[in-house]
Amino acid sequence: MSIKIRLARGGAKKRPFYQIVVADARSPRDGRFIERVGSYNPMVPQDHPERIVLREERIRHWLSVGAQPTDRVARFLGQAEIIAKPTYKEQPKKSAPKAKAQERLKEREEAAKAAADAAAEPAAAPAGEGSAEA
Repeated sequence: MSIKIRLARGGAKKRPFYQIVVADARSPRDGRFIERVGSYNPMVPQDHPERIVLREERIRHWLSVGAQPTDRVARFLGQAEIIAKPTYKEQPKKSAPKAKAQERLKEREEAAKAAADAAAEPAAAPAGEGSAEA
């Protein structure tokens, strides 16, 4: 039986509230669980003390007997320094701009750089020489 530390969603429609639970990996997300070890309320500000509440001693116990946290819960545990902060996966290459879009971005950057260089050159030249104000 593999044990997971994961989120179980609660709360009303468009007002989420999550319980951090220890559950069998085969049980449903919001279904049967073994123990409730914390909560996560994404609706409050990030610096609010009740945004993430963890029962640290119980979480350490479950980790010691082999429970695996999900990615989101591992991030919470890393912030609380219960486990080492997880390394984040690389951004998927599918979502990167395609070849033509990358070419257009390069052209824009080069044009902006050329415009900045052109704007900097007249300011560097002496004001008395070569001006056609007369």
